[in-house]
Amino acid sequence: MKKIFLFLAAALLLASCGKQGSLQVTVSNSLNIDRKGELVEVGMDAVAKQLKLDDEAQFIVVDASENQVPYQLTYDGKLIFPVEVAAGGSAVYTIKVGEPEERLFETAVYGRKYPERVDDVAWENDLTAYRTYGPALQANGERAFGYDVWLKCVPELVVEERYEMELNPATKAVIDSLKQIGKTKDANDLYQSVSYHVDHGNGLDCYKVGPTLGGGAAALLVDDAIVYPYCYVGEPEILDNGPLRFTVKLNYAPTAIKGDTAVAETRIISLDKGSQMNKTVIAYNGLTVASPVAAGIVIHPENPEAYVLDADNGYVTYTDLSDNIHNDNGEIYLGIVFPDEMKEAKAVLFTADESKTLRGGASGHVLAVAEYQPNSEFTYYWGSGWNKYNFTDAVMWNNYVAEFAMKVRNPLMVAY
Repeated sequence: MKKIFLFLAAALLLASCGKQGSLQVTVSNSLNIDRKGELVEVGMDAVAKQLKLDDEAQFIVVDASENQVPYQLTYDGKLIFPVEVAAGGSAVYTIKVGEPEERLFETAVYGRKYPERVDDVAWENDLTAYRTYGPALQANGERAFGYDVWLKCVPELVVEERYEMELNPATKAVIDSLKQIGKTKDANDLYQSVSYHVDHGNGLDCYKVGPTLGGGAAALLVDDAIVYPYCYVGEPEILDNGPLRFTVKLNYAPTAIKGDTAVAETRIISLDKGSQMNKTVIAYNGLTVASPVAAGIVIHPENPEAYVLDADNGYVTYTDLSDNIHNDNGEIYLGIVFPDEMKEAKAVLFTADESKTLRGGASGHVLAVAEYQPNSEFTYYWGSGWNKYNFTDAVMWNNYVAEFAMKVRNPLMVAY
């Protein structure tokens, strides 16, 4: 497990000869529910200026009881740290010069590109894991448009180990050798022992994406038809990589949207420690007219009506039974949240022919729809849970998503 011990880079600091001070941050909660573990943001310029830091200084963040809390500096010049604020109350945190406690900065989020697995970009936090697909997979001709969900049931980071097991060259060579000499069962047993499609005690990948939006990808709509995004192009930019937040920027190839012939999508996806939900900010460069945009969750035939649509409160959910239901892999919970107005939430079913020939047997999508304005950013949240880790049933998941939507629409107020 990595540990990150944070020091301020000289480029972020303001040198000063004066006495070093402190900065008080007041966080207020307008809701009648406790808020615990949410990350708040403070401008790093304000911190550096108020503390009068030099290029050798370290600082700490403490709560009202003088207990240190972990923090992270983000790519866009923010200092982020987790807070606890009682219902309808406020909490004060102080940023001051001091030596950080290394134990607090254990990495809880991590992700990277996996060129060894057809350019996957995969990431995780202490609760869940995800991946999206890259140009090498598209070059193979495989059609996978949406986000994949990797289930986990431990707080430790697991994705790196899963890829290492599945893709180990020596193990793959042995499997191939066993197949060649006709020992199919032995080959299959060895594969099962290393596959990330099998639960080895920390979870697995048993979610089926196929040629759909998967677990929450977004797409423009043209005459109510989804313009499916394919795999990202070029190199992903890992902007943040722990200990508290992972952020990646992805670019997509230009496509034609009505009269606009070169509409290029950019996504910035971030996942925080302690959250089931990814924040995603999308821009469609080259789009000149307002267009509907939808975030979608694929509906599978094993559970065709297990969705909740609540446009007024800004969320949709779906319960998926996974593609290995006979292996007792449980229920996968999916959700989408819009912080701003949701134009509509709906379930759209495929025709039998479309399902069979184009969508890998999927039944349809649950869609959350908004209006995208040219030269703007569209922000939404998407994520997942599992009934073998923190959630007992779909009711508990739906309550989580409903509360998450309420928090997003009523953010913590930060003053300093």
